Parts: sequence; C-alpha cells; structure tokens
Amino acid sequence: MADERERVLVDFRTEPAKYRHWRLAVDGPVATLTLDVKEDAGLRPGYELKLNSYDLGVDIELHDAVQRLRFEHPEVGAVVMTSGKERIFCAGANIRMLSQSEHGWKVNFCKFTNETRNAIEDATAESKQAYLTAVNGPCVGGGYELALATGWIVMADDANTAVSLPEVPLLAVLPGTGGLTRLVDKRRVRRDRADFFCTTEEGVKGQRAVEWGLVDEVVPRSRLDEVVRHRAREFAARTDRPAGGRGVALTSLARTLEGDEVRYRWVLCRVDRGRGVAEITVRGPAVPPPADLAALHELGCVFWPLALARELDDLILHLRTNEPEIGIWVFTTAGRADLVEAYDRVLAAHPDDWLVREIRLYLRRTLKRLDVSSRSIFALVEPGSCFAGTLLELVLAADRAYMLDGVRQGDERPPATMRLTEMNFGPYPMVNGLTRLASRFLAEPGRVDKLRTRIGEHLDAAGAAEAGLVTFTPDDIDWDDEVRIALEERTAFSPDALTGMEASLRFCGPETLESKIFARLSAWQNWIFQRPNAVGPKGALVVYGTGQRSEFDRRRI
Repeated sequence: MADERERVLVDFRTEPAKYRHWRLAVDGPVATLTLDVKEDAGLRPGYELKLNSYDLGVDIELHDAVQRLRFEHPEVGAVVMTSGKERIFCAGANIRMLSQSEHGWKVNFCKFTNETRNAIEDATAESKQAYLTAVNGPCVGGGYELALATGWIVMADDANTAVSLPEVPLLAVLPGTGGLTRLVDKRRVRRDRADFFCTTEEGVKGQRAVEWGLVDEVVPRSRLDEVVRHRAREFAARTDRPAGGRGVALTSLARTLEGDEVRYRWVLCRVDRGRGVAEITVRGPAVPPPADLAALHELGCVFWPLALARELDDLILHLRTNEPEIGIWVFTTAGRADLVEAYDRVLAAHPDDWLVREIRLYLRRTLKRLDVSSRSIFALVEPGSCFAGTLLELVLAADRAYMLDGVRQGDERPPATMRLTEMNFGPYPMVNGLTRLASRFLAEPGRVDKLRTRIGEHLDAAGAAEAGLVTFTPDDIDWDDEVRIALEERTAFSPDALTGMEASLRFCGPETLESKIFARLSAWQNWIFQRPNAVGPKGALVVYGTGQRSEFDRRRI
C-alpha cells in the first residue's frame, strides 16, 4: 500500500545528478543554469514539453538548483540563466499540461513557481548571489516571468527574439507567476505600455524592449555570450560571499512514508483522514549548539536549524501537493525550550556569516511558504512543548493557538511555557514585509517594542494570553472539548471560503510585491481558472492549438 502511494506521489526531493531539464555549471564566481527541457519527460503523462515549456517537474529542479547554489557554492556571486535550445528561450508553462490538469493542480503549480521566483529574488537581494538572464530566443509567458525574477535581462537583438506575456489574448487567463506585478512594481513599466504589452501576442523586441523597461539591454546575437559573461563578472565582483569558503552539501533528505505517517529526523506528521487533519510535531534539538562558527560549518546540513528548515519545507510541499483533502494542519512541538533558545542565540549573533545568513533566509522562506499555504493552521501549546523563538513563529503563523493552562491530571511535567527570542523581532518577515508580531499587533505598534523587553521570559498560559501570543487558554477540564469542537467546526466550513478568509486575514498592513502576488494575483487566477471563458468547452485554454476559435461570455462579472 505504501509502495503504491509512493509511486503516485510528487516528490520534491532531487539533486543535480537526477536533473532532466536543467544543467548546472560553476566557473569560479559565476554559475550558469541552462534550461534544456526534455520533451518526453513530463511529470505526468499526456503532454510533451515542447519549446522549452515547463511543468512542475521542471520547476522542482530549478528550486533545488537555487537552494544548492546558495549553500554548496559560497564562491558564486552571480548566476546566469539561459536556454540550451538553439532558437527558443522558454515558451512558459506547458499549455497542454494546464488544460488537462484539475483546478487545484493548476493553482498549486502557480503557487510553487511563484515561490521559486521569489527565492531567486531573495538570493539576489539577501544572499548577494545576483541572478541575470541571457534571452537567446523567444521568451514567452512564464519564460518571461522567469526572466523577470532575475535582476538583469540581456536579450539578443534579432528578428526572432522578443519578450511577451500573451496569456490574456491567447489563453483568457493571467500571467500566473507574478508577471503583471513585476512589470509595474519591480521594473516600473508605464501602465499604458504594460497594457499594450500584455494584450499583444507578438511581444516586444529590440530597442523598444529596452526603452520600455522590459529588458535591460539588447545586443547582437553574436555578442550575447560575451556581454553576459562580462555582466556576470561585474555582478559577482560586488558580492560579499567568501570566494574561498567551503560549501555545505545538501545531502539527500531522509524521509519515511508509512501508512498515514510522514517521518523525518526532526518532524513527524500523522494524517487523520477521517477528520481531515494533519498533526505535525516538530522536535527541538537534542544537544546544545556548537561552541563556535567553525564547528557549526563542520556540522553542515545536520545543524538543527538547517535540518529543520529542509524537513519542514519538504513536508509543507508534500502536504500541499499530495494531500489536498487534508485541510487543517495542527502544530505541536516537543523538546527543551532552553536548547531552542540557545540555537536562536547563535543565529542572532552571527548574521554576517554567510552560512548563518543562508540558514536564517531558508527558515524565513519556509515560514513564508507556510503562511501562503491554503490550509487552516492551528497550534497547540502543552506541557513538554518547546515553542521558543524560531519555533514560536509557528504559533504566530497559526490562524488560532490554544495553550493549556496548567497540567493534566497525572502529568508530572511542569506547565507549558513559551519564550520570545531575538529571532521573533526581524529575521522572519512575512510577505507583507512585517514580522508576525508586527502583523499581529497592527493596531498597537508599541506593543512589539514592549514585548522585546520580555525576551527570554518564561511565559505561562496567563502570561502568554496577557502578551497576546495565544488565542485561548483552556484548563484541563475544558481542553479536550474546546480543541475537538474547534477542529470539528473548521472541517464543517467550505474549504473555498476558508482559503479566501485566511488569506485575507493573514496579510494585513502594507502591500508588497510578494503580498500582491499571493493575496491578489493568486485569488484572481484561482477564479479565472474556473471560468468557462478559460476552461469551458470553447474556452481559450481548452481550444488552444486546435485551430478552433474561443467563444467568450462577454458579460463582465
């Protein structure tokens, strides 16, 4: 049974030796990621990945490559993305794949590609590993969105090469990977020009693409490689990454699937299909952190915060893609809060060390992935838990948190407490640019400063409630019933309504490029993907490539 399920599950774990669509090469301070999609190697049967188009499998490899470049190659300061095909850069997301996929698959696919593009931007801005794109052929739809995620775009100046976002005129959907937002928010393309660009199939090429801000420079095809190499060396020279640093190998992530259990070293998930609940337990570290940075670097990927980030990230992706009917994720922790706090002190004390910086950024991205997942998130704080600092972020990310006031009869462990650390006050912002504490207390910004004075304090149920860190604090008599009723009520609600409600409530405050993509674009695309103009019998996504014309309901909704 487990073997049969394993064969049909999407596995996000991969490594360069297993890549079928990307080639990764490193030459001193510059790495090159070459997209050369194998047409007959789609993740699912029924379509061919022609014209360097991509599906989820292609993007899983890209996600892995971005992570490995950050951790395994500290010497790399610039990454060039280009195509291995002679006359095409990338045709974007594969249309046949989209047209035959169920709605949820399409939406999750767009979400994951968005997160991967955000990781590229994060690498450029925070890891000082700048990404640039060499466009050596038509760069269409999601292909251009991939280029938009990089910090510099160089395009061949010839009759064949153009950039385009033709989703509206061709497919009756939106560019699903942040293209609209990056045009006007990131590249600051004028609205009227962006309007024309997004409603023409042909795209824009040559000097006009530079003048409009769609690319950064165009050069004759004969000079494209030369110019890109020069630009990459320029960007690499600006990095603060250690040229002589030794990378940390991201070894194969150990995971066991047995029945309804997903087990890692530090994370355990039990799926209760009857209730539609995933019970996720995160275990705190077993030993104190290493005494110095040299020892930390020696530990590499078994260093607890890095191991935790990798395992939790993989679990989130696994549940999101392979368990769509499990709508509630309940987080608990087990371990010693003082050890979690000790590891947080190491992360807080060495923000300029390249490896510590990458670990902090990985944890930040993983927590963001949790935030944007369309699942109800509950946290249960009980005796034996270790919700401190980095792990306390799970409570702050939850839609609702319950903390047991006191202990259960017969339990000799002390009552549960939680602790704030320096890591709760900046290193892990949400997609709205605010910390989870700042988002929580949007009406009381001064409260966050007051909470900073309580770093390291053992907050029991009364103290956590007074600090505003938990929702309810039932005692032993009421605990089981209150938690049970809360979960039963949640499963009785419409999953669609909950997704819309949760996304609206989680990202209060200012809008950013990321929050627009996940809160605004995702909501619109979710709706448009279900409309007959896109996916009906004569919808544009369905009849694309058949020679038939789309038939639209002309009413504006």
